[in-house]
Amino acid sequence: MLHTMTSEPEQQFGVGAPDAFQRLWTPHRMAYIQGENKPTGPGADDGCPFCSIPAKSDEDGLIVARGELVYAVLNLYPYNGGHLMVVPFRHVADYTELDEAETAELAAFTKCAMRALRTASGAHGFNIGMNQGSTAGAGIAAHLHQHVVPRWGGDTNFMPVVGHTKVLPQLLADTRKMLADVWPTV
Repeated sequence: MLHTMTSEPEQQFGVGAPDAFQRLWTPHRMAYIQGENKPTGPGADDGCPFCSIPAKSDEDGLIVARGELVYAVLNLYPYNGGHLMVVPFRHVADYTELDEAETAELAAFTKCAMRALRTASGAHGFNIGMNQGSTAGAGIAAHLHQHVVPRWGGDTNFMPVVGHTKVLPQLLADTRKMLADVWPTV
């Protein structure tokens, strides 16, 4: 008789037995938790992903739209499906460092992001904002970025409350294409 070792959850539920959603796998979050693609310092040459994304194709960089001074990109670690960020091309950390033209285009792109998300996904509302500094919750504090998070009535179900995770029903590449196809002209 062959004896194999089983993990504690497998012993509790049996191999292949339903586990009543005791385990939810979100392996993509581990990259964020471990700090993958986070800058090593405050400078533009210190591994800033927001500085390197524009050099990629729109598809590879998940860029929805490009302007003269800012671009819209999908968040790799979204709070909701369609979670966009509006990012200046110039590497600045603080909102007060933007010049007037950058401020105006960032605002215009935020409005376009809202229109595109309403058109493509029927968003009912939005959370819009930016975290200034790591103590305020900025994951990448060295490069300013504004979040545009679409919301729908009832989108806070048991998953984020009980499971502390979101279930996203669409691949980021598909979401990027859907939004890029309806992006209004700035």
